[in-house]
Parts: sequence; C-alpha cells; structure tokens
Amino acid sequence: MATEPLEPTIDEYLRQRLMPVEGTIPHLDGIEMYGDSIPAGSVGGDLFEYINFQQRYNLDMRIARALKLSKDYLEPLAEGQPPRNSVDAHVEWLKSRPGYTANVADEYRRARVSEQVRVAEDLHELYTTAGVLLVDAEGHGIISAKIASTVHDTFQAFMFDDIGRYGRTTPDLFEKLNIRLAQSVTARNALGRDPNDNSREIATMLYGEIHSSGHFRFVNFGHPPPLVFSAEYEKFMEIGNARIVRFPALGLEIPEDHPDRNKYFSMALRTRQINSSDVAEITLMSPGDILFLYTDGVYDGSDEQDRLEIERVIREHKHASARQICNAILEHAAKQDEHLRQIDETDRIDDKTVLILQRR
Repeated sequence: MATEPLEPTIDEYLRQRLMPVEGTIPHLDGIEMYGDSIPAGSVGGDLFEYINFQQRYNLDMRIARALKLSKDYLEPLAEGQPPRNSVDAHVEWLKSRPGYTANVADEYRRARVSEQVRVAEDLHELYTTAGVLLVDAEGHGIISAKIASTVHDTFQAFMFDDIGRYGRTTPDLFEKLNIRLAQSVTARNALGRDPNDNSREIATMLYGEIHSSGHFRFVNFGHPPPLVFSAEYEKFMEIGNARIVRFPALGLEIPEDHPDRNKYFSMALRTRQINSSDVAEITLMSPGDILFLYTDGVYDGSDEQDRLEIERVIREHKHASARQICNAILEHAAKQDEHLRQIDETDRIDDKTVLILQRR
C-alpha cells in the first residue's frame, strides 16, 4: 500500500524558499556568477536570489507589445467608439476640460508613444543584464525566515509591476518596498512590529544588476557594502564608499516628502525620496576581477583582519570558478564558527551567504 508523501514542515518550506535555485543562474557573456547560503540553524534569515530576466519574463513578447502600443496610441479614436486603451480614455477626459484643442490630444499621444518606445529599448537591455537580491533578516530562526520571505515576495510583486510599466527596475520600487516594511502608526504591517515591544525585527537588503560589460548598479539598505577584488593587484580595491549611498535597514527611515510619512514610525526623516542619484555604480574593469557580495555571518564589513583573511582566500582561488571561490569562502567562514564553538561564543554564529560575480 502506497503511503502519501509527508508535507514539509514550516522549517523545510521556508528553507526551500530562501535557498538559491541553481537552475536560475543567469548566463551572461563575460560574467560568471555563483552564490550559496548556509543557515545557522534548521532555517535562517538570509535570502539571496538570482533575477534571470530572460527566464522570468518573456522579453520578446513584452517588446512586441510595447512597440504595438506605440503605434496604437498614435491612432485617433473613431467618433462614437469606446476607448481602446488608457490613452484613449485620458484623451476623452481631456476633451471635457476647458481650453481643449486637438493639439492637446496629439501632444499627449506622442508623449505616450515615446514612452513605449523607451520601454521597448529598456526591455532589450535585459537580455544582457542579470539581477541579484540579498536579504538579511536579523536573527536566524523561523521568524527571521518569515521576514526574509516577506521582503522577497513584496520585492517580486513590485518588480513585476516595474517591468510591465517601465521595462526596468526604478528607484520608486525601492521606496515602495521601504514604506511597505515600515511600522504603521495605526495598524500591524508585514513585519508586525509593536512600539511597546523591545524586540527588533529588521531586514537589510542589497539589490543590484550587472551588465555583461561588467557594470554593476545597486541600492543598499543597511547591508554590508560590496567588495571588489582586483585580479591585477590581487587585493580588494577601494571603491570610494563616501560617494555610495547606504540607507538604513528597510522600513526604518521614511522620506520627509512622502505623502504618507505621518502614518509610519520613522527612526529619522530623509529629506527626499530615492532617485537615480542614489543608485551606486561599480565596474569590473579587467578579466578576473571579482565582485564579492555577502551577509554579516561571513563578514560584517568592518574588521580589517577578517577582510584580509577573505582577501587571502580569494587570492588563492582567483583562477578557480565562481562556484569554487564561493565555496572556499564559505568553508573559511565555517571554520571561524568552529572557533566560536570552542570558545563558547555560539551566539555570534549567524547565517552565511556569499555571492561571487566574476568578469571573464
């Protein structure tokens, strides 16, 4: 008699959701990438995901749709016909406004046509672009895993909307994600924080997109900064952190000019919302250069000796594959955990994630 398969436990379910899927690794000319995570317990609060645009979205169909809309939007609506699209509907509204002329409608239609042409061009860039998402929820248990999963699901929903409307990710996506995870004054939010509860449920996030040229653009919410290893000089290079914007962890800081700012608790007020000037940029200049992304269970971004040790590991494996470099760093971090166990400081052991992007 066949037995029914057992349903996964909540730990198993969350671990599967948060672990990377190797089959989704994007393949870009000139770029090799590989990452992995090791939870501190049965499940952890680290998450990273490859954003494989070609696999996730039907770029051909989306480009064709944008180009079709660029033609449809230009065609005037026949008298007495119902609106065919959002442009027709807006033109009908314009006709009801004082001072309307046919030129007003024509200018609006041309503007929307131009918008769709740009969408098609930006979608085409995604053929040679890949995204990477790293999230680190404070702690390393089921609650942390749930927080990381919430960030992931919210991010994916907003990205789907951005790709559909603009053909790319926009700074507004991250502002919406930040406010979504902020603590509401009047209601529980996704993280369920309580102003009378001293526990902290916080998530850091780094999202970046790398082009086949080696150009990496990213936004950072409280996450340890990326490090660039130069193949020529065999060491981490200074990348001018003073010019790289790093926001506090998600939900902690509400922009002063956000219309709903008084509806959320805020550690501080930013003077403005995120724009393109807040997107940092790094370029892997030469073959062999490595972009090292990580969570603080591997390196917290501050200890010089830890940095030198990781630099040594990469130097010893710089001719290896991205997978081998990633595994070597994780093995090094695991040895550090063994030392913490020996000195009875297991509370310092945290989830570990490493992502290697190497220019070939």
